[in-house]
Amino acid sequence: MSHGETVSPTEIELLPVPAGTDATLVAELTDLVNRVYAAAEEGLWQDGAARTTEEGMSELIRAGEIAVARVNGRIVGSVRVQRLKTGEGEFGQLATEPEHRGAGIGRRLVEFAEQWSRDRGLTTMQLELLVPRGWKHPSKEFLNDWYTRIGYQIVRIGAIEESYPDLAPLLATSCDFRIYHKDLSPPPDQPSGFVAAT
Repeated sequence: MSHGETVSPTEIELLPVPAGTDATLVAELTDLVNRVYAAAEEGLWQDGAARTTEEGMSELIRAGEIAVARVNGRIVGSVRVQRLKTGEGEFGQLATEPEHRGAGIGRRLVEFAEQWSRDRGLTTMQLELLVPRGWKHPSKEFLNDWYTRIGYQIVRIGAIEESYPDLAPLLATSCDFRIYHKDLSPPPDQPSGFVAAT
């Protein structure tokens, strides 16, 4: 940051459905997710395996499931948010540009996803974390600690072969999914929609 430059606020929005046909935007987001996950999941995937594709990203945008964080109009992070058939909200594909790490953008994206779920009457938020089976991955241990600090608890361990059989052959090492939940219900003494008197 140059001398005299002010820190710009982060703006987060759910992308409009028509944005799914914007090839430049789709390519930018696909590249962001794949770059971030290539570093964060180094050693878990075979060479050449990508976390997402432009076709897949376009589908998620058109489904109304991709939110982005912008600083000065530039995309610096993204997250997928959805309502599961089992009734939970879920976020995934959380990605932040490396040069903006530590600025709270990831946390803001998670908070956006949680509020998106609350606005739809959902009381539980879910996330899945891919972890190697039998050894510790530094990035995954960092994320486990971070998610736990912001209120997420492991509720079960899932085998990738069962949940995502098409992805299993792309792995370079055996992996599981840790499934985390966070209670989004308001505290008992603070009903939903409560506004404190000032």
